[in-house]
Amino acid sequence: MAAQHDEQENGPENESGLTVALAFAANLGIAVAKIVAALITGSASMAAEAAHSIADTFNEVLLMVGLRRSGRPADRRHPLGYGKERYIWTLLVAVAIFGMGALFSYYQGIQTFTGHRGAAESDPLIGYAVLGVAFVLEGISWQQAFRQVRGAAREEDLPLIAYIRRTDEPTAISVLLEDSAALIGLLIAFGGLGLHQLTGSAAWDGAGSLLIGVLLTVVALILGRINLNLLIGSQADPRIVADVRARLGAAPEVEWVVDIVTVTFGADRALVCARLDFRDSLTAGDVERACVRMAHELRDAHEEIDEVFLEPVPRDDAELRERVIARYGRTLRPRGSDT
Repeated sequence: MAAQHDEQENGPENESGLTVALAFAANLGIAVAKIVAALITGSASMAAEAAHSIADTFNEVLLMVGLRRSGRPADRRHPLGYGKERYIWTLLVAVAIFGMGALFSYYQGIQTFTGHRGAAESDPLIGYAVLGVAFVLEGISWQQAFRQVRGAAREEDLPLIAYIRRTDEPTAISVLLEDSAALIGLLIAFGGLGLHQLTGSAAWDGAGSLLIGVLLTVVALILGRINLNLLIGSQADPRIVADVRARLGAAPEVEWVVDIVTVTFGADRALVCARLDFRDSLTAGDVERACVRMAHELRDAHEEIDEVFLEPVPRDDAELRERVIARYGRTLRPRGSDT
């Protein structure tokens, strides 16, 4: 069982590594080309896009570090492993997108509008060529990220948006959002550069830079929100929670499922804690054997469940009842009831 679980876990890990590596290679080449084009054309939009690609390249390094460090096995100091460390590094990606990409884009746009940045006098054709090549390379990276995320959503039998909201694996989501923002940003930069050339007004170029800044800010906020929820500790997939309740409630030894708490603590890793009111006729040995059996059944039914803790409690304990009601708004239903 353990070997099978490791094999299942390594598949998504390897694909996430491929997605990040491909994005890193694409962004590094694009960043160099955009820097050269920005220096030649003097375009604010192109400079903003260069900063965007530099930030994205740096971000892929952060994601690779997160993948490596979060995969370390559990030890005495970290008995649940290092899975949540991935969320910290991905949160740093959100900070970097805003700090390195969005703020520089705002700066370039404001400089243009206040007249501190001159109009581009060089032939902008090199800018168009770089934007076109960058769009192709970003498209390749985006396709890999989208394929991984869409495949994972299909495995979970969830719509793409619902999967993005629920997932506990933010690495591929980060690359997908970065690449989506990059493709949109390239179109904005192309428009700013083109309108600048057609009208002779650098305001269009500055407006393009500001729009890229807004775009990167939105992406940073979305990524930050996703990883903030994961770091705080979110509930496991509601479908898993419902099935856990049903399985525990259907156990012949259990009279009442008093409380269930589930927490994700890494990619495809969840902890289940349940308080159960066992039949009074059972002996201590019966309860122990039932707990071991039910824990095995839950882990066999859901590969995401890594740890299971079952606690025998009386269902009429007033303090426990208040805590359950405070968490769920009501007590849990007895065994045999629909979820």
